[in-house]
Amino acid sequence: MTVYQTLYTEKIEQEIQMTPDEYLPMLLEMIRLFRQSVVLKPADESFRQGWQESLKGETMPISDLWTNLDVAE
Repeated sequence: MTVYQTLYTEKIEQEIQMTPDEYLPMLLEMIRLFRQSVVLKPADESFRQGWQESLKGETMPISDLWTNLDVAE
């Protein structure tokens, strides 16, 4: 483990120690949801989800995808 990882692991452990016991189940769920939201899905799973959304008609015109983007021209 790097110094960077150790520092944050220690800070997280300190926060957990200061959390009242009755809130620990909610904290655990928050951590799991956070991890799931930041971890990339495998390509096949991501493709499968996109394909299902497409079949359901959950699509947007390409022109709408570029709306409000600050793209250097």
